[in-house]
Amino acid sequence: MSAPQGPTFRELVVQALSSVEHGYDLLAPKFDHTGYRTPASVLDSVAGALRGLGPFDSGLDVCCGTGAGMGVLRQVCRKRITGVDFSAGMLAAGRARTPVVPEAPRTDWVRADVRALPFGPVFDLAVGFGAFGHFLPRELPGLFAQVHSVLRPGGRFAFPIGAPARPGSRQYWELLAFDTAMRVRNAVWRPRFVMYYRTFRLAEVREELVRAGFEIELRALEELGRRADGSPRCRLVVATRPG
Repeated sequence: MSAPQGPTFRELVVQALSSVEHGYDLLAPKFDHTGYRTPASVLDSVAGALRGLGPFDSGLDVCCGTGAGMGVLRQVCRKRITGVDFSAGMLAAGRARTPVVPEAPRTDWVRADVRALPFGPVFDLAVGFGAFGHFLPRELPGLFAQVHSVLRPGGRFAFPIGAPARPGSRQYWELLAFDTAMRVRNAVWRPRFVMYYRTFRLAEVREELVRAGFEIELRALEELGRRADGSPRCRLVVATRPG
């Protein structure tokens, strides 16, 4: 799961027994050397899809972590990009690794809980990569309402969502085992560490986005391939705040 420069097994255990915020503060210096970072293939595919929808003036990376999604925003936004996360450690790592690029959009890193975003409707685009498993299903309506509130009319909220693992496949059992272990851990240990891979399902996500006031479009990320039945391995959800 990790490169040689990544965290040790002991460090991962300490992180897993911490709160979400403190766990990511601990993991931040080595996070980009773990398998938790969104793969470059996904980032590149999303960036390509967003170029066809833009350009945008201002962009927000929701739960930005060390800034993988900020690199996508930097490619498609002209004036300003903002990363928001509640882990000070992840923000510090992202800030330290931000490249100095001439004529790049202004870059801001903001520590905040995305369930209470400290912005008005000032963004044309919001993105999210790999963090939605940190929210329980009952929290999604509030999260989506917050993103809706910081987008300008016509603004878009875009994020990739992978096809579900086929029942009985190796990936299916691995994800089921992980989620089961997390549920047991959270039943017997405090503070809780909320991270589940099987709770962010497309049908429920679409329903909650519509309820929050978005119009929904799905785009196949063709670069990431298709399954044996012809369905895309990954889609880009594009949720638009009506103008």
